[in-house]
Amino acid sequence: MASYSHFLGRKVTVQYRAGDILVPASGTFVADSGRSIFLEQHIEQRGKRSYFRWEIPYGYIHRIEEVSEPQPDAAAEPAPELPDRLAAAAGAAQAPPETPSILRLPRRPKTA
Repeated sequence: MASYSHFLGRKVTVQYRAGDILVPASGTFVADSGRSIFLEQHIEQRGKRSYFRWEIPYGYIHRIEEVSEPQPDAAAEPAPELPDRLAAAAGAAQAPPETPSILRLPRRPKTA
């Protein structure tokens, strides 16, 4: 019998044993085989969509918790969207004055 099937379709965080350490994993609970659970996480990086899927045997599960979705604050207004160059200028204006804006590297001597 599937022990964790009530989590199906929900976002969860699982802490499971890998050797002598506990490892966290988070994602959408997509399946329960009765022996293992399956988590899936979709990501987009550099315009490419991919996903990860974990199979975690029951015997390795230490803790499983449902992740509550943050509720949007009705009183908070979204920040206006700025073009990239204006957003960069605004971010530079908020930086502390002692923080260098560009990392300067020493020039290497030219060799003939």
